[in-house]
Amino acid sequence: MERLALVDTQARADSAEQVKTRKDLIRLATMGKFKGVTPRLLPNLVHKDRLDDPEVRDVVLEMAERVGHDAFAQQQAAIMGRKDGRGDLHAIRVPTVVLCGRQDILTPPDLHQEMADAIPGARLVIVKDSGHLAPLEQPHAVTAILCYWLG
Repeated sequence: MERLALVDTQARADSAEQVKTRKDLIRLATMGKFKGVTPRLLPNLVHKDRLDDPEVRDVVLEMAERVGHDAFAQQQAAIMGRKDGRGDLHAIRVPTVVLCGRQDILTPPDLHQEMADAIPGARLVIVKDSGHLAPLEQPHAVTAILCYWLG
């Protein structure tokens, strides 16, 4: 690996509260109410100004529909089983950019700062007016940042 980009993520394991929320969402999805999960999650995924933006909202809703409830449940279970990786970050030895949306509710900037501080030489970049889906919400800014970083 030559370079690493960590985008809208975190190194921590889920808290007990996060696990409970994920289990509740899995339960809702398996009860046949999967379409209700994404509209419920949308305010946690995107910047408040994008909630009614069809170019963002419709893409997220269509993507969720394509994924389906089984894959959604598997994704949530995988995240719940994620181990705390903070102790491993110091071992990363490639140029690393840690990028997030300023208004990312799920993995806020302080968690990205934590990763950037732990990775030798990492750079933190925060994209304004963006939530957890920065590449979708601010595609030109994220592309420019990654092109510059790769360049």
